[in-house]
Amino acid sequence: MSRINWAPLKNIIERHESFLITTHVRPDADALGSQRGLASLLESFGKEVTMVNATAPPANLNFMNTDGEVKKLGNDVRKDEVPDVDVQIVVDTSAWQQLGAIRDVIRNSDCPRVVIDHHVSSDDLGATEFKDVASAATGELICEAAEYLGVTFDADAASWLYAAIATDTGWFRFPSTTSQTMRTCATLMEQGARPDVIYNHIHEQRSLARVHLSSRVLGRMQVECGGQLAWISVTRNDLEATQAVLADTEGLVNECLTVAGSKAAFIAVELPTSQVKCSLRCRPPYNVSAFAERLGGGGHRLASGVTLSGEFSDAVERIRKEFQQILESDN
Repeated sequence: MSRINWAPLKNIIERHESFLITTHVRPDADALGSQRGLASLLESFGKEVTMVNATAPPANLNFMNTDGEVKKLGNDVRKDEVPDVDVQIVVDTSAWQQLGAIRDVIRNSDCPRVVIDHHVSSDDLGATEFKDVASAATGELICEAAEYLGVTFDADAASWLYAAIATDTGWFRFPSTTSQTMRTCATLMEQGARPDVIYNHIHEQRSLARVHLSSRVLGRMQVECGGQLAWISVTRNDLEATQAVLADTEGLVNECLTVAGSKAAFIAVELPTSQVKCSLRCRPPYNVSAFAERLGGGGHRLASGVTLSGEFSDAVERIRKEFQQILESDN
């Protein structure tokens, strides 16, 4: 039984003809899969759909955009070229900061907005929200909406949505995975999703540069708080030495939680903008979204992120102290 009333979305779709769909910067599989799945849903009703994001997807998700329908702002389309639409839809985020440069396009428009999201962190985007923080993935919410609206997906859309759900559940190993999650994915498989092909696209097409980067940074992993906290860092020098790109750091933080006894983890990545991107992870009953929000970031209880300004070493120390505080308070 869905916790969301989808009737208002049906009403919005029936009353409008053109839609812009966007998502957060550095889109992951849930963001891109939800965006593409929702576009397929809208197009099944004969609607005109434009998809524009502030940043391009990483190389391992290019299979979701082989037709080039998802445009990158600044490269494929300028701000003044983004078409006026009847409705703007933001998927997989409720935060202005995470929209990057596309937020100016959203803010400067007077048209109605819709948010479809499952993250705890939230800003007031002045939108009609379809939000369930207990859902395993935004892609799962798109599937719920499709079921309510009587829409079935073709093999491509089913694959995009399967990728969204599978990746955001850690391939069904995270506590957010439910029996309904599995039933949804079974339906997507019946509609043509191939888990083996999807996994190959996402996890078995890594560049040699990523392999070298992984070896370099995982080899100096630090463990603290009696083995409860494991963390790694990636400097600009690491990226240059291995010829890796920022997208090659995605997912490395999860390796920290494979260390026996670990309850929390983070990765700190030095950005070319003199900022530090930190991805935070923990196991129940801990909550990383609380201190991520306090530092200007956000996300889920067990998986959040924040971008800090200032010196790299200062950012690492700040995150270390936050983790030490929540871990030691439980002892």
